[in-house]
Amino acid sequence: MTQAPGGESTGARRRAVPAAGTKPAVRVRMSAAQRREQLIAIGRQVFAEKGFDATSIEEVAARARVSKPVVYEHFGGKEGLYAVVVDREVRALLDRITTALTAGHPRELLEQAALALLGYIEEETSGFRVLVRESPLMSATGNFSSVMNDVGHQVEHILAAEFSSRGYDPKLAELYSQALVGMVALTGRWWLEVRRPRKETVAAHLVNLAWNGLSHLEAKPGLITARKRS
Repeated sequence: MTQAPGGESTGARRRAVPAAGTKPAVRVRMSAAQRREQLIAIGRQVFAEKGFDATSIEEVAARARVSKPVVYEHFGGKEGLYAVVVDREVRALLDRITTALTAGHPRELLEQAALALLGYIEEETSGFRVLVRESPLMSATGNFSSVMNDVGHQVEHILAAEFSSRGYDPKLAELYSQALVGMVALTGRWWLEVRRPRKETVAAHLVNLAWNGLSHLEAKPGLITARKRS
């Protein structure tokens, strides 16, 4: 190995001097809050892709380029990270739907609720996938069903007033509200995969079925099959 003036080897000098036109990599250190947000965002994506069971702390840590203890330090484990992700999505979806319910006419309210849900699916696809995936951690207060139940209670109040004004039994408003919200929610899960027709068209057809069905309700419906048996 040749020696440069001053006794330093040329090999050592080449290693010490960056190649022309390049800058040495500088790793920016995140604050604890920034790291937590990064891990939540990565966890949200991995849970959306793989579901709770197939997601590992190793993969979350690898994508964030940190060690596993860093993830454990922030969330205590996979369950803690998942709980934070789900809680955020539940609140985001519920806020979006409740904020959209501003009209006074019941049909417009149905339109706004349908568009709000479809808009969330379109714009926050990963979040919606997290919510609709089954998980052993799912509880009555922390999943997609809980959001739809909350929306159903709001719709119930609207329907109860309409039922009373039209001479229908307002006690049945809860049943109809669950049916309407369930119709929109299941259609939303289907639309998540197909993405056609456009969300405005889907919302229009949902409201067409719901509103025209509500407009022609029978006061005391019965089953045709039951009548045939008698």
